[in-house]
Amino acid sequence: MLGQDYPNIEYIIIDGLSKDGSVEIIRKYQDRIAEFVSEPDGGVYNAINKGIKMATGDIIGLVHSDDKLYETSTISRVVEMFNYSDADLIYANGIYSNAKGVVRRVWYSGPFDKCKVRFGWLPLHTTVYVKRDAMMKYGLYNETYKISSDTDFLIRYLYENDLKVGFMNRVVVDMRMGGLSTSMNHVCCKWKEDFCIFRNYGFNPIFLVIFKVFRKVPQFIKAYLR
Repeated sequence: MLGQDYPNIEYIIIDGLSKDGSVEIIRKYQDRIAEFVSEPDGGVYNAINKGIKMATGDIIGLVHSDDKLYETSTISRVVEMFNYSDADLIYANGIYSNAKGVVRRVWYSGPFDKCKVRFGWLPLHTTVYVKRDAMMKYGLYNETYKISSDTDFLIRYLYENDLKVGFMNRVVVDMRMGGLSTSMNHVCCKWKEDFCIFRNYGFNPIFLVIFKVFRKVPQFIKAYLR
């Protein structure tokens, strides 16, 4: 993160009172961090909302624990894309890797088409960057959902509202396998929340929960063929 070549980055770190030595490591770099909070929270989306409310920059992006930006030029390229496209929201591609750094899955998001959202398409959440003004207008993450609030967020931004959306066809994030939504222990809970979210937006929830799973198959095939 701190190796990014873009100079104007406001680093905000929200920690849930970690006991694994993370706080001690973070404090070593506190002179380069705009805000650092280590306290109990109400879940991952409560922590994310807390950080967004602290942000003062023009563009907001997320990097979760154990994830990392793919290149040192990632943020520079994101900013360049915003300037070029004048978009409100930009998304890109990402990869999933294991603890040894071996790529297990590549996520190709593809060009934006609003109609695809009704058929279960959504970009990888951690590749999404949004203008702060748009976030203040269209709202933050719904903390009622403990695992799938990103699904609700993306449908609200990409389907329910008319934002100008841009697609950057390059990898921007390396995600560690085994996170909250990728762990098999949470799959059932995620499906239940997805079902509720799709129903709330007037989509066919049974069709979309099933179709959303099958839409991921080409991602695995592309990763295997690389």
